[in-house]
Amino acid sequence: MLSPAKSHLSFINLKQLNLLNLFLNRLHGSIPDYVADLPDLETLQLWNNNFTGVIPRNLGRNGKLQILDLSSNKLTGTIPQDLCSSNQLRVLILFKNFLFGPIPEGLGACYSLTKVRLGQNYLNGSIPSGFIYLPELNLAEFQSNYLSGTLSENGNSSSKPVKLGQLDLSNNLFSGPLPSSLSNFSSLQTLLLSGNKFSGPIPPMIGELQVLKLDLSRNSFSGPIPPEIGNCFYLTFLDISQNNLSGPIPSDMSNIHNLNYLNLSRNHLNQTIPKSLGSLKSLTIADFSFNDFAGKLPESGQFSLFNASSFAGNPLLCGPLLNNPCNFTTVTDTPGKAPSNFKLIFALGLLICSLIFATAALIKAKTFKKSSSDSWKLTTFQKLEFTVTDIIECVKDGNVIGRGGAGIVYHGKMPNGVEIAVKKLLGFGNNSHDHGFRAEIQTLGNIRHRNIVRLLAFCSNKDTNLLVYEYMRNGSLGEALHGKKGALFLGWNLRYKIAIEAAKGLCYLHHDCSPLIVHRDVKSNNILLNSSFEAHVADFGLAKFLVDGGASQCMSAIAGSYGYIAPGTHHLQLP
Repeated sequence: MLSPAKSHLSFINLKQLNLLNLFLNRLHGSIPDYVADLPDLETLQLWNNNFTGVIPRNLGRNGKLQILDLSSNKLTGTIPQDLCSSNQLRVLILFKNFLFGPIPEGLGACYSLTKVRLGQNYLNGSIPSGFIYLPELNLAEFQSNYLSGTLSENGNSSSKPVKLGQLDLSNNLFSGPLPSSLSNFSSLQTLLLSGNKFSGPIPPMIGELQVLKLDLSRNSFSGPIPPEIGNCFYLTFLDISQNNLSGPIPSDMSNIHNLNYLNLSRNHLNQTIPKSLGSLKSLTIADFSFNDFAGKLPESGQFSLFNASSFAGNPLLCGPLLNNPCNFTTVTDTPGKAPSNFKLIFALGLLICSLIFATAALIKAKTFKKSSSDSWKLTTFQKLEFTVTDIIECVKDGNVIGRGGAGIVYHGKMPNGVEIAVKKLLGFGNNSHDHGFRAEIQTLGNIRHRNIVRLLAFCSNKDTNLLVYEYMRNGSLGEALHGKKGALFLGWNLRYKIAIEAAKGLCYLHHDCSPLIVHRDVKSNNILLNSSFEAHVADFGLAKFLVDGGASQCMSAIAGSYGYIAPGTHHLQLP
């Protein structure tokens, strides 16, 4: 803690102190106000501690503050108004706190700023005019706040290109169209706008960017995909899913030769899927599902790598992969045969019949799903924005991502974009005599720890049990270490970080929760990695219910079991 009287006097006497770095400690309490009174303070880094309270209001008024990093604490209150009082501030990092209120307007004119990271707070209001167009700014992160309003045009009449290389506005409340002056971002490599309320067309100027990663998903963009997007030759990641886009996929998209991730799902795109996309040799993940595509599904090139789930929800698509044969009939016009107008009528008749059968099949499937979902019981362990029907929809062969002796794991994406993993348990049968199974599931569902995979819900009927977990995008540590590309991204610093995080999760299970949980099958395949490569311990706590309690027979699937549990201790102590 920094607030004892002696420390106060000691700091006050350090008139020439210009750098104070106390990051990665366990310091707590509030940041003392006298830190803001140090006349020569240029750098203040207190990140990754447990500081609470507000940021000192006078911070920055000395006119010399250049670097401020208070990230990963528990700070509340608002951002001080005078952080950039003399245009000296270069780095402002406040992410992962509990800050609220608006971003100070003065920061929109802080021309010295090069890096700003304000994500994962509770900030509201709009981004100050001119902020994202600051001439020296190269990184700007505002993700996961409550910011709203529209993005302003660049007020600089000279339209001089700006240096911004990464802009993250995802998971906020921004609305309106994208400004045309985004074309000023000649150095932009990452543009993340997902999870907002942006509307209007995707502007053609998007083709002027040299962007590597573009995420416009979960907005309200409408109109066609602009052909100019094919000019983004360096693009490797493109996600424009869950919008209101319509029209065909422009053939120009096949010019993006470095593209390896493409998600066009849950729009209103139509016509045929261009065969030319199969020539994109880097394209390994693609999702065309839940659109209005029609015709024969291409089979050559990269299309041979995709499974049926990539094209689900397009009833007019046909091809062997979809178990929907393309019944195109050709009639040769020869003497004595039917005239050409009969050929047209015959073809239309076949098409109408196919549509009738397809519609009937869809209605029957929906009716079956509704009736079957009524027999399922859903137990949730947190607020969910999807239903048991959405969960059941994931349980199909095209979504399988793992198998084991005790269960099959499916990947699913909910209508709101949330990704989940669904584990179908094998060998449990009827739950009428569960011998405490449901009680144990309830206990596991209440566990809350940053480094333990969260159990979101439990679904069951008389024949089947489904466990719904948060989805870990980067798979298991075992896959990362021993897979084909593992050594390319798991450097030693990241491996050390993963080891520490896994140890924290195991420590909680073994020592801090009640009843104590002994994992008993700790291995790299049971350490899962999220999209940020943060480690999460998985596969524990259910082995005592497998094969009449024979946990040793099922260690490869759902391993681990409870050790000795004293009577009456089935109450969880949350961290």
